[in-house]
Amino acid sequence: MLTINLNLPLTNMAQLSFKGNTVNTAGELPEVGSAAPDFKVVSTDLSTVSLADFAGKKVVINVFPSVDTGVCALQLKAFNEKVAGRDDVALLFVSLDLPFAFKRFCGAEGIENAVTTSDFRGQSFAAAYGLKLVDGPLEGLLTRAVIVLDESHKIAYAELVSEITNEPNYDAAMAAL
Repeated sequence: MLTINLNLPLTNMAQLSFKGNTVNTAGELPEVGSAAPDFKVVSTDLSTVSLADFAGKKVVINVFPSVDTGVCALQLKAFNEKVAGRDDVALLFVSLDLPFAFKRFCGAEGIENAVTTSDFRGQSFAAAYGLKLVDGPLEGLLTRAVIVLDESHKIAYAELVSEITNEPNYDAAMAAL
C-alpha cells in the first residue's frame, strides 16, 4: 500500500497572496531567457492551439483565474487595447474557464485582438508554466501572470502577480515587446 505524507512541503512552487492570505502554485514560472515550454489549449471553436501556431510572432500570454471576475475582465480589456494594430504580436488569453465563457465575454466586450483559450482539457499549460493554484479559495484555477515571448519564443518577460487581486504591470510587459 502506498502512503503519502501530505504534511511534506511541495517543492518548486511559488508563493503569492489572495486578499492578503498566502497561496501557492504547483510550480514556478520558467526563467526569462529560457525557451517557452510548448502547450496545448482549447480555443472558443474547440480546436487545439499550441505555441507553434504563433511561429515568427511575439506573443503576450495573459493568464488569469476567471474571465467572470472584475480584475480579470480589466486585464483582458487592457491588453486587447494595448496590442491593437500590432501585426507582429499575438495576444493569447489562458485560463481554466470553459471556451464558451470566453466566447460570451469577448463578444459582449468587443475583444477582437486576442486568441482566447482554455486549459481545461489536459492542463498542459498549467503544468508547463507552474501557474495552477494548489490551495486557497481559488485552488484548482490558474493564478494571474503575464509572459512575453520574443519572435523565437524565448521568454522576454515574466510576471507572476504577487497579489492575485491586483492587475499586472502592463507597461513592463509592453516594454518587453
